[in-house]
Amino acid sequence: MTLTPLRRLLILATGVLVLVGVGAWSVLSAADRAAEENKPRAGGPTFADGKVSLSEPDRLVFRNMARGPRRDRLVSVPAGTAAGATRTASDVSCLRFHAAAGTGVCLQATTVLGRPAYRAQVLDSGLRTLRSYPLAGIPSRARVSPSGRLAAWTVFVKGESYGTAFFSTRTSILDTRGWKLTANLEEFAITLNGGPYRNSDVNFWGVTFAADDDTFYATLSTREKTYLVRGSLAARSVTSLAENVECPSLSPDGTRVAYKKRVLGTAALWREHVMDLRTLKSTALAERRSVDDQAAWLDDRTLAYALPADGRTGVDDVWTVPADGTGTPRLLLSDAQAPPRATE
Repeated sequence: MTLTPLRRLLILATGVLVLVGVGAWSVLSAADRAAEENKPRAGGPTFADGKVSLSEPDRLVFRNMARGPRRDRLVSVPAGTAAGATRTASDVSCLRFHAAAGTGVCLQATTVLGRPAYRAQVLDSGLRTLRSYPLAGIPSRARVSPSGRLAAWTVFVKGESYGTAFFSTRTSILDTRGWKLTANLEEFAITLNGGPYRNSDVNFWGVTFAADDDTFYATLSTREKTYLVRGSLAARSVTSLAENVECPSLSPDGTRVAYKKRVLGTAALWREHVMDLRTLKSTALAERRSVDDQAAWLDDRTLAYALPADGRTGVDDVWTVPADGTGTPRLLLSDAQAPPRATE
């Protein structure tokens, strides 16, 4: 069939209309999906915009994960009525967050030259930014020392999960007294199993600080094993204490660490334990689900941690459990991410 100029024009016009229709359908579909994802969950938490402070007594401050316009915002609730309380929402968004003594560290997503990037924001008690630092990868862990003077963060520079075979991390510690940044803990001297150690596959993550603003504990990974290490910022060194310890969290009294222990041959990949640092004896906790989190101590007797929410993809709930192995897990906050920090 011979294509006349008129027929060619009609075919071209038809093609343009089809493309326009497909484009419009794609835009509308994307808008519908975004609207659905942004739609608050029926029965979910309620919100009120307001001031969130890290120094307001008896309130929990945490990352809100409920879908809607306040997703990822830092919010606060009264500590005694956390579960059903209206959440006071700030305008600060974080992917990871921790605070102590009026200092917060917030790991955020941002853009640099139009490309996705990440940064660490050091916040004062009113959530104002004091300093900002670019991050080398995807945020994973964040901690502030009990005095508020030290902050630590871990990012994935390769891979996105501790449960995968191939990942690499970078852990940094910041001293806010002189804004001195230790960019990579892998530069520290390592004593492993009683002797000096160095290997290209070393990774650190999950820093937790003691009260002296020098001593810290962390996970060291090498040759497919993990270790609890005790470190000194002043000495720029770490020493191994025990094997099969991940994401330690030091108790307020400084005598124990909560941690996740890899458990083989069970449905749970990790089981939460507490170790006595004097004896290195561990106690398994009553939570039998797999906890992939760095737990937080609400007090000397109670731990809080995040677990994936049932039926809500990409959302966590915060649970608590006694730290001595007794009791049963209890839901503390829905649509939230640990650690909720009780301000003082």
